Amino acid sequence: MKNFQEFGLEPKVLKAITEMGFEEATPIQAKTIPLAMQELDLIGQAQTGTGKTAAFSVPLIHKIKPSEDKIVALVMCPTRELAIQVAEEIEKLGRFKGIRSLPIYGGQDIVKQIRALKKRPQIIIGTPGRLLDHINRKTIKLEDVRTVVLDEADEMLDMGFMEDIQSILSLVPDERHTMLFSATMPPNIQKLAQQFLNNPQHVSVIPKQVSAPLIQQAYIEVHEKQKFEALCRLIDMEAPDLAIIFGRTKRRVDELSEALQKRGYSAEGLHGDLSQNQRDTVMRKFRDGSIDVLVATDVAARGLDVSGVSHVVNFDLPQDPESYVHRIGRTGRAGKEGTAWTFVTPREIDHLHFIERVTRHRIARKPLPSLAEAIEGKQRVTAERLIEVINNDGAQQYKGVAIQLLEQYDSVNLLAAAIKLLTGEAREVNIELTPEDPIRAKKRRPDVRNSGRRPSGNFNRSGFRRNDRQGGGGYGGGSRYSRRDGDYRRDGDTRSSRNYGGGRDSHRSSYSRND
Repeated sequence: MKNFQEFGLEPKVLKAITEMGFEEATPIQAKTIPLAMQELDLIGQAQTGTGKTAAFSVPLIHKIKPSEDKIVALVMCPTRELAIQVAEEIEKLGRFKGIRSLPIYGGQDIVKQIRALKKRPQIIIGTPGRLLDHINRKTIKLEDVRTVVLDEADEMLDMGFMEDIQSILSLVPDERHTMLFSATMPPNIQKLAQQFLNNPQHVSVIPKQVSAPLIQQAYIEVHEKQKFEALCRLIDMEAPDLAIIFGRTKRRVDELSEALQKRGYSAEGLHGDLSQNQRDTVMRKFRDGSIDVLVATDVAARGLDVSGVSHVVNFDLPQDPESYVHRIGRTGRAGKEGTAWTFVTPREIDHLHFIERVTRHRIARKPLPSLAEAIEGKQRVTAERLIEVINNDGAQQYKGVAIQLLEQYDSVNLLAAAIKLLTGEAREVNIELTPEDPIRAKKRRPDVRNSGRRPSGNFNRSGFRRNDRQGGGGYGGGSRYSRRDGDYRRDGDTRSSRNYGGGRDSHRSSYSRND
């Protein structure tokens, strides 16, 4: 795995990457970024959730000059949801450099988009139909575009965008850098690549099947603000020998380790900003049992091999399946059993299911531990410690005091008081952690709406003969297929929607899709 420092990125881009909590590149990023920095055309085969957005966005932002006041990069996505997500990530990555980006998609007022275009964004992230709408209105011009990204290309083609994509790419200068990303490589994708890419490099990231029979995996659905209380209860209930808690960012690790200390847990944090001496000190404490909870980022835990780690807790869901596999692999080592818990906010459930599909392992859902379960867990551990001392015959010098106390007090009350002291009083310290944004997985399905679609571009779908744009747009035979990638039809918009008959859509009845 590579650190982002190794790619030769400018400081402002690196700062944005660090602020987002990315420390180490995912496999698709490690393979893609060096090629993209050389402006080599490439085909990237990777699924959603593997970090491919940053794989093309980081080099894209690195190359653009803030002083440019024209559209120099174009990212095409199949749905408005993906366009918004990609735009959000590009916005975060380019904020310190001052890069201007704009999402363009159907369902949003086109007048509002036209106003935003007057601010001269350098990167446009859009759906093909709405992009063509702007091109036809001459509100978007592509003659200065130097980089094109086709994201989720297989899905765009499945949704019938081949001709729209061809129409758009024919308007972009031939001297450009093109990157195509797709989860699968069917013949139509290969045809598109042959037509528009120049001697492309191939990058493929096929996740390995995960085999972790000795690791019990479970997740708890919990709101962001409830995570810390859930963690305290979980630690009390499970009573881990040694536990590693994974946080997404350095800030999270610092806040979480400090919060655990305030609550009376022996915890320390480990992340990339620590000096080697500090790191060695923390690891020595963890190995010898001076602390039993280590809070760490992904990059800090790389290569970390500590025997006896009984529990791993993903306080924050990792950004990709590979990180999940690496994290839970810190336990269940050397033939020993281990337990991995993951906290998932309601908005992250789809991303968890994506991790399950890639790792081919179903993660069991468990309820949030109750306060009673947490108290019972702490008392159980204390009782085990008492029995261990008795078995080791390590309390000889205390028997005199014990006899005196038994002459004055009931034995049950005495033992209960001892357990209470050993268990420790829960420190009721109010803890507020800085919230982390949820990781969202795009739902892999077409964006189906009941609304019709305005026409765009000068190409038909699936080779059907097309009537004049000003006419009814009818195609003989079969059912009606109406698709619109503009904003919802406004009063006074007299342009017709497209109708398709026969072909692969002939079995559909009034199938209307808005992108």
